[in-house]
Amino acid sequence: MKFNFEDFPEDSIVLDGLDDAIIGITEEFGGNGRILYSREKILDILQNRDGMTEEESVEFYYFNIVGLYASESNPIFLVTDKF
Repeated sequence: MKFNFEDFPEDSIVLDGLDDAIIGITEEFGGNGRILYSREKILDILQNRDGMTEEESVEFYYFNIVGLYASESNPIFLVTDKF
């Protein structure tokens, strides 16, 4: 599913080059929604597009993506491969 950037909540943090990993927009009481990314899709993009190994992509993901704090509107990441 492709999302239109106009659909994103105001002040959303969009991760450059990872549009294909967006799986939704969250809603919460008293706050703006945030962009929801699939962890598995991000890792797949890093491995296939950027040529990273699985270990490299996981390290990059946690250090550079999950470790990013830009604002209260940081994206949220869904992990489904551990269940």
